[in-house]
Amino acid sequence: MANMKIKAKASGSVVKAKVMIKHDMLTYDQAKAKGKDANFITHITAKAGGKVVLDMSTSQFLSKNPLIKFNFSTEGLKKGDKLEMSWTDLSGKTVTEDKDIKGLK
Repeated sequence: MANMKIKAKASGSVVKAKVMIKHDMLTYDQAKAKGKDANFITHITAKAGGKVVLDMSTSQFLSKNPLIKFNFSTEGLKKGDKLEMSWTDLSGKTVTEDKDIKGLK
């Protein structure tokens, strides 16, 4: 089962990326009400062509199944390169998935 839906398309010198992460994002308040442990994404990283193109620390402010949109340069990328996305949550679980970047020459 996929934990992310990744779309990345190069247009000129820019890659436009959209990533939907499947995660319940259980905040401290929600967890207390449900009698569970809080669990939300704490870190998201994206790499392309061996370079980090996005690195963000997050907290419980993200919605359930967050959608992340970002752009980055095509400099140093070649046809066949992939966008690799990783996230880590409060429980320590790390998920990494990748997808070909469309439109690279």
